[in-house]
Amino acid sequence: MGRQALYRKDAQSGLGHQEAPQAYGEEEASQASEEDANSASSRRSLTIASGAASVTVSDSTLIHVCRHGEVFNPQGMLYARLPGFHLSDRGFAMADRLGEHFADVPLAALRVSPLERTRETIAPIAANHPDVPVVIDDRLIEADSLQQGFVMGRSYRALFNPRNWWLYRDFARPSWGEPYADMAARTMAAIIDTAVSVGPGAQAVLVSHQSPIYTARLFAEGKSLPNMQFQRQCTLASVTTFEVVDRHVVAVRYSEPAGDLLRK
Repeated sequence: MGRQALYRKDAQSGLGHQEAPQAYGEEEASQASEEDANSASSRRSLTIASGAASVTVSDSTLIHVCRHGEVFNPQGMLYARLPGFHLSDRGFAMADRLGEHFADVPLAALRVSPLERTRETIAPIAANHPDVPVVIDDRLIEADSLQQGFVMGRSYRALFNPRNWWLYRDFARPSWGEPYADMAARTMAAIIDTAVSVGPGAQAVLVSHQSPIYTARLFAEGKSLPNMQFQRQCTLASVTTFEVVDRHVVAVRYSEPAGDLLRK
């Protein structure tokens, strides 16, 4: 408990705040959600590869978007944007691993979702880069959901309650929460704005949540946006790196620095 309290204090002190300007690519995101993967991918050229955070390209900017660590959630609640959900002991260990992963990477910016679990995750990274301020960016927040507060448990029992079935009438939008196109637009705006602010050749770390990260990746890859949790390559404390040139994502890389800490 003492360690959790320490991280909470560090994660919530000295934070700037980024107001959200008009989202990047709203029209493109809407089109991508309506097109199939083949037609959408013809609009972009993208390389997908696995790689380390230290890879650099002279005329490109690397934006490393991390998912937060494991959350203490013994009830199995779908917490979405609810406050008061902090990292578990394993989650703090995952955050420490990310801190080690980026310790020797020259970072020019640190941005984070306003929720506690992301702010606790970025704390060890920030501790190794004391000259780089941590800025809260509302565009990196978790997806909004009408399922917020549902107690799922391991069996996802709320999904089998007939009173909730009306929520699942449209998987493409989706009907239970924030439209994928809106999520992609705001997350891509945060990524591109960060790339522009730090400039070519620089690197930055953003900490966000699974659904926004993976939906932004689908948009960058020119793929159809609707997706489900079991489809996402975006595990706890993973790093999805967007390589940006002239405001366009030209490559995406994915790595799992805390992969050995994941529950089997």
